[in-house]
Amino acid sequence: MPATDTTTTLATGATSDAAARAQSRLAFARSALGDDAASLERASVDAGFRSYWRSLGQPSRILMDAPPGLEDLRPWLAVRELLEQGGVRVPQVLARDLEAGFLLLEDLGANTLLQVIDEANAEAWFEAALDQLLLLQTIAAPADFPRYDEALLRRELRLFDDWLLGRHLGLALDGTLGEALALVQRRLIEAALAQPAVLVHRDFMPRNLMPLVDGGLAVLDFQDAVIGPIGYDLLSLFKDAFRSWPGELVDWGVARYHERAKAAGLPVPLLADFRRDIDFIGVQRHLKVLGIFARLKHRDGKPKYLDDAPRFVRYLLDVVPRHRALQPLQAVLEDALLPGIGALPPR
Repeated sequence: MPATDTTTTLATGATSDAAARAQSRLAFARSALGDDAASLERASVDAGFRSYWRSLGQPSRILMDAPPGLEDLRPWLAVRELLEQGGVRVPQVLARDLEAGFLLLEDLGANTLLQVIDEANAEAWFEAALDQLLLLQTIAAPADFPRYDEALLRRELRLFDDWLLGRHLGLALDGTLGEALALVQRRLIEAALAQPAVLVHRDFMPRNLMPLVDGGLAVLDFQDAVIGPIGYDLLSLFKDAFRSWPGELVDWGVARYHERAKAAGLPVPLLADFRRDIDFIGVQRHLKVLGIFARLKHRDGKPKYLDDAPRFVRYLLDVVPRHRALQPLQAVLEDALLPGIGALPPR
């Protein structure tokens, strides 16, 4: 078959599959809502294969579409139950069809915290975020709950090597730069494993927090939770993928969290040691996120995330010089990363 015919056939098949999925989605919504005339509009998508749809009418609802074979709803539901039992505000599930990959959820509104937070109201919203984070971290997870172990940390760091350096920039570091990167990665893993361990959301940032009418926040996108470093989620909150905050606000947030965590009985070290832990786990996360952004572009056809890659390079350049153990990474950033990553945001 000629290539053009093959392309046309594949495109037709994809369109047909999308139409069939849309029909199944609408049928589930109408059944769950008890309304044969219900309709849906796109609410949002995420970096995975899930999509979200809002029912038109009052009260509106959110339909989560997780295509079987691409997304599994069971981890999301299991973690949701664990968080809810621990007092964390999570979306309520109103109906489900796990075999088809559909959930009907309460509608928490159109705007995430990312859309409403600014420097004028940041402290108040961050206090609300810490309310939820501290509840989450005090939850005792089951003994078989997945852990942020060495294997997972190493896999995440490989994303930077394979996708950002290799696939996106076309680089294979060897010699001095390769040794420097490997050395810092070993130190990052050791530092992460040395931190006290608590329940970790893994993407606790404003885009995954929903403002509520009472001034509180609900937590979303928690299905990848693990037991891991106590500083991870706090770092994610203040070193956001989509917005940078002034250094003095970040410093305030770390100190405020430390004060509240200590009062809550969480195993935080001394503040100076905790700031170091935050820096080290931040470098691990920043490298991972850069790799994920490149993978989203080259594997999943979602190039927009790479627009925020310079933000993470800026985060790295701000932190690496503070710590002698991280300084071998400086040459990797300057010689390998900066030439291909684009202009950096201002400090």
